[in-house]
Amino acid sequence: MIGSSKILGPSFVMKTIFVGHLDFHVAEDDLRQLFAQFGQVDRVSMMTDRDTGRSRGFAFVEMTNNEEGEKAIAELNGSQLAGRTLNVNEARPKMERGGGRNSRFDRASSRRRLLCTSSHSQEEDSPARSRSRKLRECAFAIGR
Repeated sequence: MIGSSKILGPSFVMKTIFVGHLDFHVAEDDLRQLFAQFGQVDRVSMMTDRDTGRSRGFAFVEMTNNEEGEKAIAELNGSQLAGRTLNVNEARPKMERGGGRNSRFDRASSRRRLLCTSSHSQEEDSPARSRSRKLRECAFAIGR
């Protein structure tokens, strides 16, 4: 789960931390060691480009204790790592995104398509006039 925190028991809350503005050569172990100064690190998730495998410059760190996570955020936000100033904040819940990489429309809420009617008169038209009429007869339909 990538969100701000998750509840593991009646009084145990895990803190998820966003770490941004990372150098592309920073490894998961580097972040684990950096955050381990403040408490137990459960997981480090470096975000990578799915095509190239290269780091995207941000990561999520899950700490097993909420108070230790808060202390790490306060101490590390604005600090330097590998020559870059870190942006360290509590992670926000992951937002729903519509479609995939080439999606133009939110497929879950509605389907949209271009409908064209073909009502031709028997009279002779020039090709340009015929194309113009066809374009006017097209309608953008939503939800069909």
